[in-house]
Amino acid sequence: MSADSVAAAQAGEIPIGQLRSRGYWRSVWVRLRRDKVSVACAAVLILIALSAIFAPLLSPHDPYQGNVVKRLAPIGTAGYLLGTDELGRDMLSRLLYGGRVSLFIGLFPVFCALIVGGTAGIAAGFIGGRTNMAIMRLMDVFYAFPSILLAIAISGALGGGFSNVILALALILVPPITRVAESVTTQVRSYDFVEAARASGAGTWTIIRVHVLSNVLGPIFIYTTSLISFSIIVASGLSFLGLGVTPPTADWGLMLSTLRQAIWINPYAAALPGLMIFVTSLSFNLLSDGLRSAMDVRL
Repeated sequence: MSADSVAAAQAGEIPIGQLRSRGYWRSVWVRLRRDKVSVACAAVLILIALSAIFAPLLSPHDPYQGNVVKRLAPIGTAGYLLGTDELGRDMLSRLLYGGRVSLFIGLFPVFCALIVGGTAGIAAGFIGGRTNMAIMRLMDVFYAFPSILLAIAISGALGGGFSNVILALALILVPPITRVAESVTTQVRSYDFVEAARASGAGTWTIIRVHVLSNVLGPIFIYTTSLISFSIIVASGLSFLGLGVTPPTADWGLMLSTLRQAIWINPYAAALPGLMIFVTSLSFNLLSDGLRSAMDVRL
């Protein structure tokens, strides 16, 4: 925070809250840039995302058109850089298109769970009383079952399919986000500045918008980013079990399932989807850890 900025704030030209916000996010950005692991993971994720977005331009072949004559071709085969799968489809093209499905299934349910769970948790933590008890007891019902088994049960009951997988993942991610949001909001609600704002006559919505959200969104967001890798792994597991996306959709988990029979013939092709799942999940986890460290800044 520069001396000029402090002087401007003291003169009333820049609000103190805005100045602190600027200084905080500037510190977060500086610390995040200095974290080489986080920068490398962010670069990997950006590369994977761009390759998925521009898959139609980067794919050398149609990912859904096979060639029985060239089935299970090894890596380095002429015209097939990463070989082919059990139906003779180009593995590179399948991996690029599979990234679209896997990333979307990993991100969209987490976003939906963040909206629902974050809203429910903040409401439970700020209002308290019977509202808190009703919301948190409902979340405890979901906690009675292991998350993965609950996702399998929901997907099995609804049937496989793209939308059903997203719904199952969102449902199992709402409870943990709600619990974190409720815990953080309950803690912030007891702070002196919230009591001072309430004593000054500020409305409930104003207190939530100005004082509560600015202090709880950071921890909630950090925790939510750590769930993305979990969502990708569970979605891949559902596809592996036949409860996720349906063939012939290109999906890393489904590719891993269909290629498991060929592991003794072409183990490298069978390992490629698993490698993509591992790299993507690990990158999201490490980036989440970097964000947690970078946002632990005090002005």
